[in-house]
Amino acid sequence: MLKEFKEFAMKGNLVDIAVGFVMGAAFNKVVASFTGGIVSPLIGLIFNSDFKDLKYKLQDGTLNDAGEMVGEVYLEYGTFLTNVIDFIIVAFVMFMVIKGINKMKKKEEPAPAPPAGPSDNDLLKEIRDALKK
Repeated sequence: MLKEFKEFAMKGNLVDIAVGFVMGAAFNKVVASFTGGIVSPLIGLIFNSDFKDLKYKLQDGTLNDAGEMVGEVYLEYGTFLTNVIDFIIVAFVMFMVIKGINKMKKKEEPAPAPPAGPSDNDLLKEIRDALKK
């Protein structure tokens, strides 16, 4: 059983998938830092606030005994939009990577044509001639 597991785990496809997941996780961190550090501040200039901090107050809170505001409810659309931008960037880069890989693949040569033999008409003529005899 251990031998079978080792064979399964060391198959090329499984190792490729594992490497892909690790690379994807690392790439996601790069994209998240790009979006958070470059894209969000630029878009935040439009709204005069940090893009990730954009939110809409759904419910007001109340002050507790310590003077802290509790019970406020926000719709945090800035975080959602940041994650959507992250997804679009990752999806576009993956599209470009797959497109590049497909372009680099060696194009398959067309299958050789089947050997030329007698045509259907020739075969029918032979059958006709054989039946006449």
